[in-house]
Amino acid sequence: MPPALFILMLLGALCSSGQAMSREEKHKLRNQVVEMFDHAYQNYMDHAYPADELMPLTCRGRVRGLEPSRGDVDDALGKFSLTLIDTLDTLVLLNKTTEFEAAVRRVLSDVRLDNDIVVSVFETNIRVLGGLLGGHSMAVMLKEGGQHMQWYQDELLHMAKDLGLRLLPAFNTSSGLPYPRVNLKYGVRGPETRTGTETDTCTACAGTIILEFAALSRFTGDPVFEAHARRALDFLWEKRQRNSNLVGTTINIHSGEWVRRDSGVGAGIDSYYEYLLKAYVLLGDDQFLQRFNIHYASIMKYISQPPLLLDVHIHKPLLPARTWMDSLLAFFPGLQVLKGDIRPAIETHEMLYQVTKKHNFLPEAFTTDFRVHWAQHPLRPEFAESTYFLYKATGDPYYLEAGRTILDNLNRFARVPCGFAAMKDVRTGSHEDRMDSFFLAEMFKYLFLLFADTEDLPFDVEDYIFTTEAHLLPLSLSTAPHSSSIPSNRTSEEELDDSNFDWTCPNTRLLFPDPAFPRNLREPIRSAVDKSCPRPAPYREPGMGRPPLRAQDFMANNPEHLELLRRMGVSLIHLKDGRVQLVQHATQAVSAVAAEDGVRFMQEMMELSSQQQKEQLPPRAIQIVSHPFFGRVVLTAGPAQFGTDLSKSSTGVRGFVTVAEPYSGCTEITNADYVQGHIALLQRGQCMFAEKARHIQKAGAIGGIVIDDNEGSSSDTAPLFQMAGDGRSTDDITLPLLFLFHKEGNILLEALKEYREVEVLLSDKARDRGVDVQEAGEDCQTEATTPASFSPTSQSQMSTVELDESAPEEVPPSQEEVSPVEEDTSPAEEVSLLEEEARTTEAETDVAQPKEEKNSREEPEGDTDSSNQSVDELLADWREDLEAFQQMEKDEL
Repeated sequence: MPPALFILMLLGALCSSGQAMSREEKHKLRNQVVEMFDHAYQNYMDHAYPADELMPLTCRGRVRGLEPSRGDVDDALGKFSLTLIDTLDTLVLLNKTTEFEAAVRRVLSDVRLDNDIVVSVFETNIRVLGGLLGGHSMAVMLKEGGQHMQWYQDELLHMAKDLGLRLLPAFNTSSGLPYPRVNLKYGVRGPETRTGTETDTCTACAGTIILEFAALSRFTGDPVFEAHARRALDFLWEKRQRNSNLVGTTINIHSGEWVRRDSGVGAGIDSYYEYLLKAYVLLGDDQFLQRFNIHYASIMKYISQPPLLLDVHIHKPLLPARTWMDSLLAFFPGLQVLKGDIRPAIETHEMLYQVTKKHNFLPEAFTTDFRVHWAQHPLRPEFAESTYFLYKATGDPYYLEAGRTILDNLNRFARVPCGFAAMKDVRTGSHEDRMDSFFLAEMFKYLFLLFADTEDLPFDVEDYIFTTEAHLLPLSLSTAPHSSSIPSNRTSEEELDDSNFDWTCPNTRLLFPDPAFPRNLREPIRSAVDKSCPRPAPYREPGMGRPPLRAQDFMANNPEHLELLRRMGVSLIHLKDGRVQLVQHATQAVSAVAAEDGVRFMQEMMELSSQQQKEQLPPRAIQIVSHPFFGRVVLTAGPAQFGTDLSKSSTGVRGFVTVAEPYSGCTEITNADYVQGHIALLQRGQCMFAEKARHIQKAGAIGGIVIDDNEGSSSDTAPLFQMAGDGRSTDDITLPLLFLFHKEGNILLEALKEYREVEVLLSDKARDRGVDVQEAGEDCQTEATTPASFSPTSQSQMSTVELDESAPEEVPPSQEEVSPVEEDTSPAEEVSLLEEEARTTEAETDVAQPKEEKNSREEPEGDTDSSNQSVDELLADWREDLEAFQQMEKDEL
């Protein structure tokens, strides 16, 4: 097949579903993009250059080694003026030819690539090597135009080859997968390199090399770079899970064993899929397209739950690996446009757009009910990228309005006097002293292209392909001479199969003959995020099969009910915080009648959830009253539907806390002598709440506190819920039992570790606080305890509703987590595997989440200063989290 026939040629079908934006308004927004770029770029040059990045809050450059380490994030910095190199081709696209020429001269005169510094192979490849190659492409294009860069003699290409040779030692492994880091001066071998001991790398890190390395080979005529990149891709393909055709997130570079077996399209994997498709576009090798199509079919079968994209286990792809999404997956609708699969691209983009409008920016991670999971936003460009490609494909002015939203939010919330600052917390609007190079490399390219007319562009972008860092590589490289010595590595099982190819690009005029079609896709998703849904009147013809399942009769542990849900197009997602989310896809129902039954079921479930929310018990308070807290720390706790009703007690229950043994509280308490007369601390899991309460009550406890075992959970981001009984009478339970999420529970455990004797008050509200922190205490129990257990939504196309699983909470796996998809497997056996894998995945995937600071020092008795410092640290941390939570609540209201 001719090598470049898969070039994106979506000619902007005029399937507009909204009012067209005037030419004048587009030009105004285009000019605004240029002004914003100037603000960011000039501040970098004035205050940061030759440092790698700008610190926009303090108006200075970030130099590695001079600023406090940020961990792996700093591996992108190599003392090679990263932002300037990353911005070269952006300058040309924005018609800043004079600035580009000056920037190239600065790079040639000032930048050194032989620094004794350890850098990320992945980041250096996409940002620096890609930036040099993109700059070279632009320089050649301008030189051929006859007006600019006439002095240029491939100097940037020579630098690119020098850098490529410095990255090559990382590929010296038995598998061909590169080490994740390399020393620019010494490589990976020897003590002076300070690297080369790593064993693991992410799939994207090893699989996002081919575009830059192949371009370098074809520009220079040296095949070694392309050969190494192909070898790495071949190895990843060989190691895919053969049944699911999915890849994991992290792989051992020596053995090829998957270290993390969760699979999605976000962080850790994202650009691996992107580069398979784009390698076909750039190089014309059918093998890349076949591999991509096989992967893509599995993504759409297992990971895609429009509009959601949820990670799964590669060995059991019907089981979700987590219940939140990271912002890096926002690139995927753009890739779907390149693939030609427009409908799911529209759906996922709309979900992302609504989340953006809800929080002003895409949080670094957000839950399936669109709440903040990780609150940071480092000004990532992926959403703008997908917005541009969808506008390119559809011509729908709706995406111009989405672009306007991006511009407005950047100017309102991220713009500072010295540039644009990353968001530390999208809920509070707090900033981080950080402006990554990709902000200039990508964000302004896509926004300028979105609003620019063809005559505004200095060259035809259809002649280039965008790398994952939005660097421009010419498609003419597909016909550039390259050595035939590059091994194919194609096995007999990989003979090209025409069924895996879509040979032509879609005609969007035929895809969307109805101008209202994209709007019809978007409306239900907007409703899901906004929590306000259209309520179509259900209709069911008489005599059409058995009566539908009613919401009030539904039981999550009833296999027959789960099968009925499946037939109605309704699926269950078990959320990390203990709730169940119901999602309806009308298109997945077995019939139109079943789909209508599903809509009615979701509406009934909404009403039932709303009624239960009104009947909820209010949150309770756990107040630490002993020295040195004296009531100043109040923890928000969830109530139980059994035991002592603290709202009817004028004094509450006061006592010293002790950890029960076993900590789960699921068998007879072995340290009953210590538990007697105390408030027992228990860990969530393994049995039902009522069973825990009975065991500590038998041991003589006067109360109990159950602490969540999901590390990082917090009432800041997860709604409180009520602990339910076990389906039988709980009148025998007479003590109070309260629930704390992990973060709040950790405060109590840390206090117990440090002070040994900790007395708490269990009550319906805080009492007898210290005067100096009374206001803070009141805030704890008024704002932070706002119950938000239910978030029901429903709509005709895609419906979701969340159930606070109070009633079945803490149900053993055999009763609660029944898989509706593998009917030949016993529920108990299937679900125990689910619980084990889910817990493993949580431990693996949440490693990047900020962890609670722990005070590990030993505290000598009588050391008042140290004690006060510890208390202050606890209170400061708690206040900071509380302020963020309060602001989030206000934003949502």
